[in-house]
Formats: sequence, C-alpha cells, structure tokens
Amino acid sequence: MLHKQSSQGRLSPSSYEEDIQQVLAPRLAQFAAVARHEHVTRAAHELGVPQSTLSRAMVRLEEDLDVALFARKGRTVSLTPAGRTFLTAVERALAEVEKAADAVRADADATTGKVAFGFLHTMGSETVPALIRAFRADHPHIRFQLVQNYGEAMLERLRAGDLDLCLTSPVPEAPDLVARRLDEQRLRLVVPDDHRLASRKRVRLAEAADETFVTLEPGYGLRRITDDLCAQAGFRPKVAFEGEEAETLRGLVAAGLGVALLPPPAVARPGVVELTVTAPRAAREIGVAWLDGHPDTPPVAAFKRFLLSRRGHILPQTALVEVPGDPTD
Repeated sequence: MLHKQSSQGRLSPSSYEEDIQQVLAPRLAQFAAVARHEHVTRAAHELGVPQSTLSRAMVRLEEDLDVALFARKGRTVSLTPAGRTFLTAVERALAEVEKAADAVRADADATTGKVAFGFLHTMGSETVPALIRAFRADHPHIRFQLVQNYGEAMLERLRAGDLDLCLTSPVPEAPDLVARRLDEQRLRLVVPDDHRLASRKRVRLAEAADETFVTLEPGYGLRRITDDLCAQAGFRPKVAFEGEEAETLRGLVAAGLGVALLPPPAVARPGVVELTVTAPRAAREIGVAWLDGHPDTPPVAAFKRFLLSRRGHILPQTALVEVPGDPTD
C-alpha cells in the first residue's frame, strides 16, 4: 500500500498543541502496538479494536504527519527509518504517561496515598508534628508532602494545585476557597527581661505605643494582625526589623532590639517575658483551607475529616486562649 498524501488533518504550526492532543495522542499506543507486532491484525486483537479501524488510524496518522511510517507487504508491516525514529519517541512518551498514571494512582490510594499539606512557620515545631503523629496512629502508611510558608504564599500554592490543604491564619475569606475555623491562639507582647514592663503579667497594648517593634514581613498573616491590633490600640508601630520566623523575632527581643506580638513558644526562651494583652483582645484564628470544588482523594478526605474533628484541640494546651478569671496585676 502506498502512503497517501492528504491536505486535511495535518499538524499545523499555528495550532500545534491542539493538533497534538486531538490528532496524535489517541494514536500513539495504536502505532506502538502495530510497530511491536509488525502485523495490523495481531495489533488490533491486542488493542480490542477492529482491524479495519486500526488500519485506517495508521493511514490517517501518516497523512497527518505527512510521513510514511510503515512499509507494507501483504498483511505484515515494517517500520521505515522515519517510523523507527518516531517509535523511539512514542515509547518514551508512553512510558512517561504510564509512570505518571502509576504515580497519581499511588497518591490517591486510600491506605498509602499522599497529602500535600501546608502550614505556617509558627505551627512547625509542635502543632503540625503532633497532628500528623495523631493522624498516623490510624493511618500509618499515608504519606505527607509538607510545605512550610506564610499564609498568602500557601494560598497561592493551594490555588495552583500544589497543596491539598493548608493550616493558616487569619482564616481566609475568598470565593474560590473553603475555610473552616479550627482554633484560636492568644498572642503575647514579648519584651526583654529587663524591660520596664517585664515585672507585669498583663498589659494594654496602648502601653507599648512608644516602643520599637520587631515584626514579620508584610504579607504574613501575623504581621497584618499586629498592624490591626496596634491600630485598634491607637498607634502605628515603629518597626526596627521585619523577619520571616517568630523565633528569630523572639531572639531579637531578648537582644533588646524591640518588642513583638507573638504566639506562645513551644519552649520558653530565656531573656524575654511574655505578657498577656488585655486590650484590644489579642488573638488569632487558626483555620484549614482548601480549593472549592476540588475533589479529594481518599487520603486527603481522611486527613480533612481528622482536622475538622479536632476543632478546638488543634493547638498545644500552652497555646490556647487563656481561661477568663485568671489572676491579674
């Protein structure tokens, strides 16, 4: 059979990606099967399609490429040099597709699948390890891909499909996201241990209006909360340093560089005193967010249920909002 020329259906430079998807992709496995068997009928039997359908598909593939891929003799076929070149690339592409299919099936497996989970820097030392430890007691083989970042960056990765869930603060309000409040964490005014307020247990934030602050960088949720609380207290903080880690800020407070509004530490740090802020109410909400309408794999659904079931018990006890009625100075 001679290779037929056709002016229709060929790959066009102006619509290359569309042509690849609509013309080539469905025929690659068929081409590889014919090339492997060097026989259209046997290849059709393996693929479970009529021989005539497969023959027409191979003729059309050659027409689309405008290249003869097969030399035909009776019912047998052999690859032309162009066909051998094409087969090498096709086998590599099909192997990559199969590899990707295996990966996504493995990630979705209910027992051994993967959860891509993002969380705040301040949740990394104690909160998230405790959550994962508790979850894995019943799901020991589920894998985690963890991302530690500030809130806005995690929401961007959530929207990009890089994350399944993220633990963040403030709890986001956006039409494309679903967010659920899980817990609340009291923030403290952290001062050096030789500070004029260091002998106090409680303080109004307005009493720190003349202080220099060390804060997280703009874009961090805790920075936005700090600015909002200071505004409620009637002042704009004078900022000496903007960082990325709460514990770095705590160290700079100990060094006397300024004061900071921070969540409680996992381990008490020497050189600082942590004061309860009585006014305005200094707390941040912790929540979990995911992309609206995004279907969950079984492992993601299981971890989401776990997080929601822990509402009010996400944070370590030392990080929870204090019970009203504690002694005051």
